[in-house]
Amino acid sequence: MEEEEDQQTILDLVKELVNRLLSQNPKPPISNPSPNSPDFQNSLRYAIRILSSRLTPSIAPDAAAISESIKRGLATRGKSSQALTFSELYNKFASKTGSGSIDNKWAVLYLLKIISEDKKTAQNASNPSLFLSNMGLNELDLSNESRVLRNSKRGDKGHDNGVLVVTKDPENLREIAFREFVNLIKEENEVSEEVLVRDVLYACQGIDGKYVKFDANVDGYVLLDSIKVPRGTRVMVRKLCELGWLFRKVKGYISESMDRFPDEDVGTVRQAFCAALQNELLDYYKLLAVLEVQAMNPIPLVSETASSGNYLSLRRLLVWFTEPIVKMRLMAVLVDKCRVLRGGAMAGAIHLHAQHGDPLVNEFMRSLLLCVCSPLFEMVRSWVLEGQLEDIFAEFFVVGQPVKAESLWREGYRLHAGMLPSFISQPLAQRILRTGKSINFLRACCDDHGWADATTEAAAAAGTTTRRGSLGYGETDALETLVVEAAKRIDKHLLDVMYTRYKFKEHCLAIKRYLLLGQGDFVQYLMDIVGKELSEPANTISSFQLAGLLESSIRSSNAQYDDRDILDRLRVKMMPHGTGDRGWDVFSLEYDARVPLDTVFTESVMARYLRIFNFLWKLRRVEHALIGAWKTMKPNCITSHSFTKPQHAVKLQLLSTLRRCQVLWNQMNHFITNLQYYIMFEVLEVSWSNFSNEMEVARDLDDLLAAHDKYLHSIVEKSLLGERSQSLYKSLFVLFDLILRFRSHADRLYEGIYELQARTRASSLSSRDKNRSWRQTRNKTSEPGSCLNDGRKALEEHAGEFLQNMGQELEAISKEYTVLLEGFLSQLPMQQHVDLKFLFFRLDFAGFYSQLCPGT
Repeated sequence: MEEEEDQQTILDLVKELVNRLLSQNPKPPISNPSPNSPDFQNSLRYAIRILSSRLTPSIAPDAAAISESIKRGLATRGKSSQALTFSELYNKFASKTGSGSIDNKWAVLYLLKIISEDKKTAQNASNPSLFLSNMGLNELDLSNESRVLRNSKRGDKGHDNGVLVVTKDPENLREIAFREFVNLIKEENEVSEEVLVRDVLYACQGIDGKYVKFDANVDGYVLLDSIKVPRGTRVMVRKLCELGWLFRKVKGYISESMDRFPDEDVGTVRQAFCAALQNELLDYYKLLAVLEVQAMNPIPLVSETASSGNYLSLRRLLVWFTEPIVKMRLMAVLVDKCRVLRGGAMAGAIHLHAQHGDPLVNEFMRSLLLCVCSPLFEMVRSWVLEGQLEDIFAEFFVVGQPVKAESLWREGYRLHAGMLPSFISQPLAQRILRTGKSINFLRACCDDHGWADATTEAAAAAGTTTRRGSLGYGETDALETLVVEAAKRIDKHLLDVMYTRYKFKEHCLAIKRYLLLGQGDFVQYLMDIVGKELSEPANTISSFQLAGLLESSIRSSNAQYDDRDILDRLRVKMMPHGTGDRGWDVFSLEYDARVPLDTVFTESVMARYLRIFNFLWKLRRVEHALIGAWKTMKPNCITSHSFTKPQHAVKLQLLSTLRRCQVLWNQMNHFITNLQYYIMFEVLEVSWSNFSNEMEVARDLDDLLAAHDKYLHSIVEKSLLGERSQSLYKSLFVLFDLILRFRSHADRLYEGIYELQARTRASSLSSRDKNRSWRQTRNKTSEPGSCLNDGRKALEEHAGEFLQNMGQELEAISKEYTVLLEGFLSQLPMQQHVDLKFLFFRLDFAGFYSQLCPGT
């Protein structure tokens, strides 16, 4: 009885509602609608049908989606503060669970949204009847024409302005259409969609399904041709199975790499890459497990209301696979790219793909590179902080090779450009190389362990630690800071060891003094005492005897006050010689530069020093020869006074020859003096000053080596020993040989003069003795002075002939010297080095040679 009373009450209320709606906005107007009229009855039936219907909204029951829709609507209308307030209220509403909570939260949110939109519509209306018309209850005209018109205007949509619109369908046309559509689908599809979804999920795991199998001819998963399905379904299955094809490629690469380990071409970086791919596949497996659970739920028909929204169709599967297929494509591309790469080259190739504008791709690549680059960054940390090259599989961009101690710095380690990843710049790689190389140099060559404290301080200054795993991808700035701090401290410590413990500067100065002949008193004394020995054939000279003479020169000069360790390194060296060589041609000095100094003074460097020494030794020998000639010439300036009046012709010839010899000596001495001044001061001293300044500002051993190479190169180029000055160098040595030949001619000339002077004196004494004996014997038959006159004539003839020959030889030497000197001077202005042009200015300061030969 109570139920009947309730139903009657509801019916009365509905009648009252319909009566009021018809009286407010009827068509045509009804002042007092009768309950028995046909319009009233039809409207009442229509209202009761609406209230008793079970239609549900055409949206998924997802509370989060409705919440986002409400927030997005508020934000679109410029109500950001209200959107934030709604978000906070929704979070409190969604967090409530247990007794007293609302189970169907999405329905409440949907109702609130509909009310909000209807309220907005009502506010925009001019009268309440418009509000009712928007609700679909304003016109209860149930004629077929009006229904068709309304449906055509609304495009047969089930909603208007967010409100569900329900039309009257007394003939159940919608249900009939749904049944016909289901039958049509069954006729066109031989296999149900649930089965296809399950096969697609199998294919995405690399497994052949019942109807979807891998076809090697097309290299992909395809639906069997014998299965009858619509073309759209077949295309969608093929599109979905792309994920399985990509998974098959990635999984095959991982399996192949792990099976080949520990081959060298696999390496630790590829292992890390495979581990990163495997981690991504774990997330992929989790997604497939969730989808397989959803695939067990049946797919509802279009006309049915699903008991649960967690079913899986092909279209839903396409949405689910949107993100995984992007990641899987990236992994497949990386697999193809890195198949032939390893080590730093592989990390660099993966890094290039991380430069992407899509946040999803960027984040995915970053997580992948964090794992891939971990072995590489560990190699960098170990090399920079410990000097250890932990590179079993040759993956690091620093490559080491076994060499001798003296070649460790220059040849022991180098950069492998092919293994340098693109996220490490070339200057940073060079600094990384030098830092680890400095540690190894200190440990192997200097026997020093002070670098350990330097690396600890560097790690503290960079804000990191020396432990493993302290660096990773994306921390390039931290890596660069660590390398800079470590390099600064280790390089400073290395230079301190070289300067303080091994006295590098003192050894460089010693080489300048002895090999570059900068210690004048030592060089002069050495030439004086070894001249006699070196004038002998080279194969007859004893190196032990020369070593003794070298020691005597040291004890007799200021060189004796140098450090004994430096003096013990100075030795005599006899170069390879032929049968006709003299001691002057093969004698040289060498300096024994031991570890670690031999890193700077290598064999090639010492060979260049030897070449410079030979040039300077030849120059000093020529100077010494001219000084010796002067010592011979000076005491004989009054030799002509010993000739008597009858020997006047010989006297004039002698004076002419001596003058020619003196003039030629002056020319040669002017040339050698200016050349030696240029070499000793403008070349050696200036280069040494520049080298000293660069040693003071050197920041690392490479700077020191570069400064020394520059110093040595400057000396070689300015001393006419460079490749571009070879013709000038040869002309200069021809001049040196000619000057030495002049010295021998001068010695012969004055030896001949000594002999003539002695014979003249002997002839004078003989004539006096004969005159005395003649007076005693009074031999009248003999003519007085006849024998004496014959002796004087012979002496005059001999003297004249000798002086004539010497004069001719000196004239020939003078002409040859003039030609050679002019040729030498003519080449100086054409030299590219500016200092060689200044040498010409010094030699031709008064313009004498320019006037003599205008072409110079």
